[in-house]
Amino acid sequence: MATHVITGAGSGIGAAVARRLHARGDDLVLHARDAGRAKELAASYPGASTLVGDLAAPDRLSWAFSHQSLPDRVDTLLHIAGVVDLGPVGDLTPKTWHHQLNVNLVAPAELTRHFLPQLRVSGGHVLFVNSGAGLRASADWSAYAASKHGLKALADALRHEEHPNGVRVTSVYPGRTASPMQAKVHQQEGKEYDPAQWIDPESVATTILMAIDLPADAEVNDLSVRPGR
Repeated sequence: MATHVITGAGSGIGAAVARRLHARGDDLVLHARDAGRAKELAASYPGASTLVGDLAAPDRLSWAFSHQSLPDRVDTLLHIAGVVDLGPVGDLTPKTWHHQLNVNLVAPAELTRHFLPQLRVSGGHVLFVNSGAGLRASADWSAYAASKHGLKALADALRHEEHPNGVRVTSVYPGRTASPMQAKVHQQEGKEYDPAQWIDPESVATTILMAIDLPADAEVNDLSVRPGR
């Protein structure tokens, strides 16, 4: 039975992945930003463990984790949480930049650092849910795209560093996916949101499970998932 540490399990792609792994009987360690959210996740996934720490404050994650029990074994670390705030470069404040860079890039790096010892022992897998914006940047997407371009660099460097230790690293680049984040994006763009127009989170979850379930002799490095309509 595998043990998976998952961020972003409360909604969207993260929730779809957590449901699938929980249904098949795997052990889950679900990250939550605060104790209240951790209680909600524990109720949704009976038997799962929780880990509390604010991704928006990555410099405090080490302190937060020092007051909790980390799992002895980790087979996969799934970075699925993310935030987005759109706007032209001329209007974005340092606070907006820092928030997206912290949650989308610095916190995944810090979480990875904490769990690398367990991942090396298990010959585990680190999977980053990136974005199409991690491959190309459009107007008004500068801060988010910068955080996701950085996440690609993090994954690529980590892959080279940890390959000798038997740790696999995958980046998944979903296109627009029906989720609360997508609803927020449409609101910021001033567009009507129709979830039927975009990828079902379950479809992205299928690609993620495919990547982490591959036998140890194979590794998916980069995987783009685009809307089929």
